Amino acid sequence: MSNPTAPLTLTEGNFATAVLENPNLTLVDFWAPWCGPCRMVGPIIQELATDFAGQVTVAKLNIDENPHLATQYNIQAIPTLLFFKHGQVVDQVVGVASKRSLTTKINTLLAQDNLTTQAA
Repeated sequence: MSNPTAPLTLTEGNFATAVLENPNLTLVDFWAPWCGPCRMVGPIIQELATDFAGQVTVAKLNIDENPHLATQYNIQAIPTLLFFKHGQVVDQVVGVASKRSLTTKINTLLAQDNLTTQAA
């Protein structure tokens, strides 16, 4: 049984559907298993998936297994966290970030989306 609050594992096969066609805010963690800083961010990504379940899609993409996507999004260093809305990158964080700073960023992006929705 899969954990509904676990980060979604992305591949080149499901990226378009899970991220680009997703109207919700989506956080994608570009990482690799050999990356020490990525292993530091991993538990934070897991916590964010739980904390924002139902509001934000939280996903992980292994760049070693999906090099085309890493190249497409010009990933120069890992971890890189890209924030997507309606298939477009709206923000990014490169390197290790605290849970507090990521939570603030997510809340800001969600608030912007809510303002846009209310204005429409």
